[in-house]
Amino acid sequence: MTRPNGLARAALRFKPSAFTGTFIALFMAAMIVSACGILLETGVRASVPAERYAAAPVIAAADQQAHYTTGSGEDRDTESVALPDKARLDAALAARAATAPGAAAAIADVSFPVRDVRDGRTENTPATAHGWGSTAFTGTKLTAGTPPRTGEVVTGDRAAVGDRLTVDTPSGKRQFTVSGTTHAPGTMWFADTQALALSGHPGKADAIAVLAKPGVSASTLADQVEERLGDAAEVHTGDGRGAVETPGLAFAKEMLTGLGGSFGGVATMVAVFTAAGTVTLSVGQRRREYALLRAIGATPRQIRRTIATETLMVAPLAGALGCLPGIALANWWFGQLRDKGAIPEAVDLSVSWIPLVAAVGAAVLTSLFAGYMAARRPSRTKPGEALRDASVERLRVGWIRTPLGLAALGGGIALSGVAASEKGEDAANAALGVVMLFMLAVALLGPLIARACAGLFGLPLRAAGAPASLAAANSRTNARRLASAITPIVLAMAFSSVLVFLHTSEDRVMEKQQRAGLVADRVVTGPSGLTSDALTRAKATPGVEVAVALTRTSVLAHAGGSLQSLSTQGFTGTGADLARVMDLGVRKGSLDALKPGTVALDKTLANDTNKHVGDRFPILLPDGTKASPRVVATYDRGLGLSQVTLPQGDLAPHTTAVDQPTELLLKGKASPTVLAPLGDTVTDAAGYATAKSVDRDLNAWANTTMAAVLGGFAAVAAANTLVMTVLDRRRELGTLRLIGTTRRQVMGMVHWEALLVTSAGLILGTAIALATLIPMTNGLTGENPYIPPYLYASFAAGILGLGFASTTLPARAALR
Repeated sequence: MTRPNGLARAALRFKPSAFTGTFIALFMAAMIVSACGILLETGVRASVPAERYAAAPVIAAADQQAHYTTGSGEDRDTESVALPDKARLDAALAARAATAPGAAAAIADVSFPVRDVRDGRTENTPATAHGWGSTAFTGTKLTAGTPPRTGEVVTGDRAAVGDRLTVDTPSGKRQFTVSGTTHAPGTMWFADTQALALSGHPGKADAIAVLAKPGVSASTLADQVEERLGDAAEVHTGDGRGAVETPGLAFAKEMLTGLGGSFGGVATMVAVFTAAGTVTLSVGQRRREYALLRAIGATPRQIRRTIATETLMVAPLAGALGCLPGIALANWWFGQLRDKGAIPEAVDLSVSWIPLVAAVGAAVLTSLFAGYMAARRPSRTKPGEALRDASVERLRVGWIRTPLGLAALGGGIALSGVAASEKGEDAANAALGVVMLFMLAVALLGPLIARACAGLFGLPLRAAGAPASLAAANSRTNARRLASAITPIVLAMAFSSVLVFLHTSEDRVMEKQQRAGLVADRVVTGPSGLTSDALTRAKATPGVEVAVALTRTSVLAHAGGSLQSLSTQGFTGTGADLARVMDLGVRKGSLDALKPGTVALDKTLANDTNKHVGDRFPILLPDGTKASPRVVATYDRGLGLSQVTLPQGDLAPHTTAVDQPTELLLKGKASPTVLAPLGDTVTDAAGYATAKSVDRDLNAWANTTMAAVLGGFAAVAAANTLVMTVLDRRRELGTLRLIGTTRRQVMGMVHWEALLVTSAGLILGTAIALATLIPMTNGLTGENPYIPPYLYASFAAGILGLGFASTTLPARAALR
């Protein structure tokens, strides 16, 4: 069945245009599948070689994942989410690890930010501090002086042995005597016990580095250390050590896996579905040939074999060639994410044969299945009936696709109602299913929808002259051909609109909430953290009436049936102070009650988790520590400000920044010049809201890129389909010219048909997008979607222009 026969070779040789559209569709599908597969594989295999821990064969560290188990027995499922901040382990475990038979030493390692204070001025750019014991595996050597003892420091910056140095640490400003110097600028070393005390997490280590005795292998030592520590720590060797020292790796793996898996699944389905439609259209356009073959004695098996052979002559080559731009697309996408800081520099793109073979296999299987389904009728129909069916389009509905299409339509309507009744992430998750079900319904009910559109639009077209009337009649008679062109346009419009307008809707609400919620007169920011005394200095500045320090981070909580990361702010002072610089839009309770052990929540989050004022709200703090603060207030502006508001005292011990906030909100008339020494930038509330939009650039870029990939593919598929349908009508257009129709009238008919097809696709795509966006944005933001008119107009203009270009150019070529 797979060996090429003469009929297939002759068809490909003498009618190459019939296969060009199929080749392009399969080529594009393979590109999408391979690109997403490469990103997925990269997320699964991503690793970072050890640098700081390269000379330490075994590293023990705390689990950096939060685990959430649902169900029981066979239905038991465990979900893992990367912690927002570093989880630390008890430094005393180093003594236990050192008792492993093959261990030569075990060092409790810490790293924390510090700032050099010179001439009374604190450097804004932080240095990194460690315990001196870590030099046993980093190889750092003294250039002068001696190792530090308590009250002493070794520095790699400009200093001399014996100098007195003031250092701003997470535990406050301290003075130290320089005991030694090294050739490592931007780094300081303290005595091991003092480093643990200064880090802001007394008694806690980032990791424990275990050195081996001579002749002991890393794997043997790892087994021994794991036996000593048990469940108290995770033991790493090889590239696993790099993951410990690179906190962003877990987030990068999660993001790449989600991008390649979730988005890749949707993109692959759309690509395969569209390619299958093109293959079906290509086979359907040659039904006259198959009817003639049946009339001269070809058996059904020979017809099916011919179509399968034609497919195998086109699909493997199209799939293989499509992998090349797929690799380029994945490489560009990965590079952009790395440039934007979402992926550590040390992570490389993984390109293996697996996603490439999967892409080629998807192209081959898609074309074989679509070809087989399209060949069922011409191969099984009796010769006489085949000739009759080939001369006119079959008007009756399919007994398989119509019930399935109606079921998908009903499911989409029902799920849209469910999404409208939900809130938060539940609404968003349900709404994602709406667009898929409606798209499936459009594809299955395509001929019926096309006939309805032709009848509806045909009413005004009949009054627009002969070309328009002829276009309406043609569209109504050839509904299947019209459906093949409408479906990819609907795809392009629906998916692009959902992805882009979801962001514009969220962005508008966030900006509005920020502008209304921030009532401070001045905002001082320091992205790398402010000095430990910045708040004290701000309060002492003339003209400052109220000063509140903020720390931005995330906590984890069970919401919407899963463990979710929630934007969180920790504040200093009292709730009344916070209310004077930030209007959260309190709905219930009062910020005055905010004190250690309490929390205020965004109302949408409170509804999702069914929490009310007075309830306990179980959360995982940034380092994975469990907490259950009492809810004292719910508020409106969580999307633009923060979903969770906690006292800084409850949050600080569980973050790397500790007592180094990133923002100061000030009330008063102090000038920017006076406040400038406190941080990197000083602005007012309006400037702060504008600057904060930069934080959403990555999300906006990701949505736009996904919309461009999906919408671009669907747009190319739509253009490809339109070109195929016009070129297939050469006989029809020639006949019109022979009976006296002028060239201008024929082109007018083609233009009106293009307008009908693109208008129908635009309207259906917009309707599907709105059915998805309305419940989604209402659940996430509490407001209806915001669709910028200029952006929607550009979408519509692009699709209209594409439709006219894809019909005008081939029609002119056919009329020659």
